[in-house]
Amino acid sequence: MHTPATLVRGGTSKCWLFNQVDVPAGRGELEKLLVSAYGATDPVELDGVGGATPTTSKAAVVSASPEPGVDVDYLFAQVGIGTGSVEWTSNCGNCATGVALYAVAKGMVAITGDRTRVVMRNSNTGAVLEGLVDTTGGVVHHFGRQTVPGTRAGGVAVGLTFRDPAGGTTGLLLPTGQAAQDLPVAAAEPVRVSMVDAGAPVVLVDALAAGRTGAEALEQMGADVPWLRTVRHAAGPVMGLLEPGDEPGDAVPKVGLVGPPVPYTTTLGEQIAADDYDISVRMLSMNAPHPAIGLTSAVAVAAAGLVEGSVVCRTAGGPTEEWLRLGTPAGIVAVRCTDVRDGLPRRVTVQRAARLLADARIYVPDSGRTQAA
Repeated sequence: MHTPATLVRGGTSKCWLFNQVDVPAGRGELEKLLVSAYGATDPVELDGVGGATPTTSKAAVVSASPEPGVDVDYLFAQVGIGTGSVEWTSNCGNCATGVALYAVAKGMVAITGDRTRVVMRNSNTGAVLEGLVDTTGGVVHHFGRQTVPGTRAGGVAVGLTFRDPAGGTTGLLLPTGQAAQDLPVAAAEPVRVSMVDAGAPVVLVDALAAGRTGAEALEQMGADVPWLRTVRHAAGPVMGLLEPGDEPGDAVPKVGLVGPPVPYTTTLGEQIAADDYDISVRMLSMNAPHPAIGLTSAVAVAAAGLVEGSVVCRTAGGPTEEWLRLGTPAGIVAVRCTDVRDGLPRRVTVQRAARLLADARIYVPDSGRTQAA
């Protein structure tokens, strides 16, 4: 059997995109297809199209949206690596960047001059995003010069905006009602955290209070993965993300460290001065250090910066302004909060880039799907 698919780079992620008409509608059959196509039972995903890292083992199923004012819906899948399973509980802003370009390139959204707006709804969380795609000259571009921290490769410029991101999963920006609190963690000292729901549910650890800096190298973050997982698993029930008896997952809440700005060298060798940015952020992507920062995490960090007393606000020296510059391992990611009402940003925007890499037919063993594409 074979299934049509398009490989895109969105920001610092790679994602296979599938048209809904080409894959099973049922979640169970779709999961079987993705696990087989990606070779996801293998930790190196050798016999499949998976990339064997959390940022390159992603997928999304795209369809025309029945919702008025929304162009396309996309179901995001974080395909496990060596687990033979798929996480369906989260969103990915980088993949959404790719979805926006894909929707224009495949004719799902008509080009409207030099900039084309694509309104997308994430089926996993209900989040609504806008992608403003560069279509200069009224045409689709397959190459561009827009770059993002984490790669020197250029791509087509896409401005990605999250609409009304606060409380998308739990209903509240602060699910526990507290800007910051001490979180009891199994077999470890309690940690000072802010638990925030904006873009995605995120638990942000006060790095200095935990004996870290928030500007750790990726190797150092790797050593802290087991501890940070315990923080994530402790925060899940407190944030209302788990029912009693449920096993904790590793997709949500997202977890990371927040610290003050310090001079550091990016993974691409760029020298960053402390004055160049506002706060240091180091996040996990599933169970590995994120090489930059997931966009949903960036949204949560920016929203937390508006909240008096949060870990982000205190680290930044007070409530943040419209722009917040995040120092990530790959470089500085600037996030803009606008239309702020009662402390909640109605729009949070990050400038990204995307590129279509390939149109393909993925050959999948018969056991990986029940119908031909």
